[in-house]
Amino acid sequence: MKNRYFVLLLVLLLCGCAGPASLSWRPAERPASGLDEEMDASGFLAFDGSAEVLLQREVALADSAADIVADDAETQEDNVVLTVQLPDAPEPEAPETLAAVAEPVVAAPVAPRYDFPVVENARVQAFIDYYTGPGRRTFSRWLERSGRYLPLMSEIFAEEGLPRDLALLAMIESGFNSNARSWANAVGYWQFLDSTGRLYGLRNDWWRDERRDLEKSTRAAGRYLKDLYSKFDDWYLAVAAYNAGPGTIGRAIRRSDSRDFWQLARGKDLQLETRNYLPKLLAALIISKQPEEYGFDAIRYEQPFRFERVELPQATDLELVARLLDSDYETLKELNPELKRWCTPPGERGYRLRVPPGSASDFAEKYAAIPPQERARYHRYQVRPGDTLGRLAQRHGVAVNDLIALNRIRNPRALKVGQDLILPLQAGVATPLLAEQSSEGDRGSRQSYRVQSGDSLWKIARAHQVSEKDLRLWNRLGWSSLLQPGQTLLVSAPPQRAQLAQVATPAQQRVAYRVKTGDTLWGISRRFGVAAGSIRQWNNLAENHVLQPGETLTLLVTGGRS
Repeated sequence: MKNRYFVLLLVLLLCGCAGPASLSWRPAERPASGLDEEMDASGFLAFDGSAEVLLQREVALADSAADIVADDAETQEDNVVLTVQLPDAPEPEAPETLAAVAEPVVAAPVAPRYDFPVVENARVQAFIDYYTGPGRRTFSRWLERSGRYLPLMSEIFAEEGLPRDLALLAMIESGFNSNARSWANAVGYWQFLDSTGRLYGLRNDWWRDERRDLEKSTRAAGRYLKDLYSKFDDWYLAVAAYNAGPGTIGRAIRRSDSRDFWQLARGKDLQLETRNYLPKLLAALIISKQPEEYGFDAIRYEQPFRFERVELPQATDLELVARLLDSDYETLKELNPELKRWCTPPGERGYRLRVPPGSASDFAEKYAAIPPQERARYHRYQVRPGDTLGRLAQRHGVAVNDLIALNRIRNPRALKVGQDLILPLQAGVATPLLAEQSSEGDRGSRQSYRVQSGDSLWKIARAHQVSEKDLRLWNRLGWSSLLQPGQTLLVSAPPQRAQLAQVATPAQQRVAYRVKTGDTLWGISRRFGVAAGSIRQWNNLAENHVLQPGETLTLLVTGGRS
């Protein structure tokens, strides 16, 4: 019996010696190269506890492989040969170096980081499938635009105390399109209704619509979302309320006796648009965090929205600003999509206009050299009974076609009383421009008259033996201008041509311009950045003067424009 026991023991010992080396499970002595930035303070990969196990297993396998090489080699020469056969194997002395003999350590994919609660379920997956399938082209365009707008939007949300990831809601709302307009007349990046926008400080009038202002509308959207979160204490319900309105979500909660969005989405109290709204956001958020994982590996992200600001003390023509900045009108309109017209809003001092980066440094000096009356050349005019485009064009010194283009009129015969038009600003404003520009000596050489109660332009013209048209020309009076008691009028002609030297400022120079076929006074004024009325004044042109090809006009141009 004892012999059998010893034989059995001997067999077991022999089998144990011939078996493979056991694997030693121990943590890696140092993290794999390139993974340091993904690890937290404890040494584990963020968001994925299995990564530590993977690293331990890879290092243990490497150690075991080295042990097997050493044990199976019959001689030192065999040992060297076996070692060389493994790829890129260094000398086998250091255990940490032997780890490289095994297969390379591969880190587990690091889960994306969110600061907004994200879940994946069937509803979310349905929109992931759509955006990566039939909607791929549209979603690709959204991703491209996100490079331009999302950095600033997420920064504003962070300033407002909101999750940065929530700024991606603008992708679902508008595709980052400032001109987006819904069937309900919601407008802009964040699709504000006019009433809601006004509650959060967004102005919308004839001159501007701040629902299209990137900064102001994003800040307003952030504050609205923050208010909704305060009301519902749940981000999913707040997002749903942004779409459907807080009243709708409140009623759905009361009827279903549930504050779980997914439970509400299974009921009938929410419209399909609202039931799909949050899943769309979550799907877009998941894809945008790892676009390559979903096949969006060739996205050309637009450059971030960069700009500087200049402050305008009065209403100013955007084309004038563009010339001073060596930029163009289209660029300024793109940077300031909230502006509906061709100038900044009249009556607003200190308007902060966005301009291209690097262009604002010497703008103030250039702007100060422009006479105030030439900074804005448009005003709002309301059509009156008897008005026609022809009469308005003649009255304001512009061609009919220019008026049509300026106001984007489709049917010139369909003017309506009360309709708003944009007209050159100087026309119709009773300000004696020449008196403002003339020197004291010149002013003293001309006769002036103070308007009395009961005076009319015709009466004043007869008393001073001049024509009514000349009075209008010398004093920059439109046909609809009303005289006011106490107003001062110039009632004698200016010195011929000598006035140009007196009017000119050091920053201006005289330019002789030869009229070409198709030229209009208004078109020339836009080209040279001066007022049409000033051209009339400098050249002693009557209001009904018709330009002739070959005619020479003398202009005072700022900054050497010619």
